[in-house]
Amino acid sequence: MANKETKTVDFDKLRKTVEVGVRMQDNVIDATPYFLPENKHQALGERRVGLGVMGLHDLLIYCETNYGSEEGNVLVDKVFETIATTAYRASIELAKEKGSFPFLVGEEDGETNRLREAFTQTGFMQKMPADILEGVKEYGIRNSHLLTVAPTGSTGTMVGVATGLEPYFSFSYFRSGRLGKFIEVKADIVQEYLDSHPEADANNLPSWFVSAMELAPEAHADVQCVIQRWIDSSISKTVNAPKGYTVDQVEKVYERLYKGGAKGGTVYVDGSRDTQVLTLKAEENTFDENEEVEPKEKGKVVLVDTINDLRSTDVTIGNEVGNTCPVCREGTVEDLGGCNTCTSCGAQLKCGL
Repeated sequence: MANKETKTVDFDKLRKTVEVGVRMQDNVIDATPYFLPENKHQALGERRVGLGVMGLHDLLIYCETNYGSEEGNVLVDKVFETIATTAYRASIELAKEKGSFPFLVGEEDGETNRLREAFTQTGFMQKMPADILEGVKEYGIRNSHLLTVAPTGSTGTMVGVATGLEPYFSFSYFRSGRLGKFIEVKADIVQEYLDSHPEADANNLPSWFVSAMELAPEAHADVQCVIQRWIDSSISKTVNAPKGYTVDQVEKVYERLYKGGAKGGTVYVDGSRDTQVLTLKAEENTFDENEEVEPKEKGKVVLVDTINDLRSTDVTIGNEVGNTCPVCREGTVEDLGGCNTCTSCGAQLKCGL
């Protein structure tokens, strides 16, 4: 949707794509096989679809606009307003052609009008232009919900764009994948920029090549809230926070999301789990190719008559009472105050409470 020459959004193309997307997704509802009557009744009754986005950060980069900036949020707001209003107008046109979604059709006189009136009074619909509100009241609308933002993690990576509405985690990172423990991923858009700008420094890219970890958590939250304004369903978005982010700071981010109108939110503090899908470096996940790995010692044949002599020097290292401490290898593990504790270094190895 980006015009790379003018560094602007092609809004005409965006509107046409949304119109086609809404009609296509509405057709999918009828083409889908439903295995349970209850599923079929619900799906055909509300005709819910979820038109979303992928590569939002790429669009902003092509427009030379910083993700998370005030200018960026103004452009994001306009993009999603265009998507939302176009989708709702397209669904109203489908209602004229094929009828409204059944749950908006009443069985008694005047009930349909009351349902349509109630539909236009929801908080989300109050943001819509007058022509959409009047269209729903007069013709109904084909779909109860039209918009969502899915994460698209695997598909976005596969086609080489930023996933969902997320900024690039980094422009060179390692991703945990099904085909390999850690796969190095480099963003295609960086190489594209360097090819078209030979004078550019790969290590000093323009400011609009901002990564997720360079953004303040508040900036992440604000982008989500701007987009939620125009999404009638849910959004998949991660607020990335740096290592050491406190519980109080995380709480304030959730409060910011709530006050900004987000329906939900995820705050991920870097390094807060033993393993994570995305990481900036692979040192913790693999070993250096030049690192020497000590070969395992081959087993030796031990003569039967020497076993008793060897057993006299056996030492059991573990956390049970009577074992040698596995931490300092000096003290003995004893039951002290309900815990298996080393008598030398004081390490508490096992609690019996």
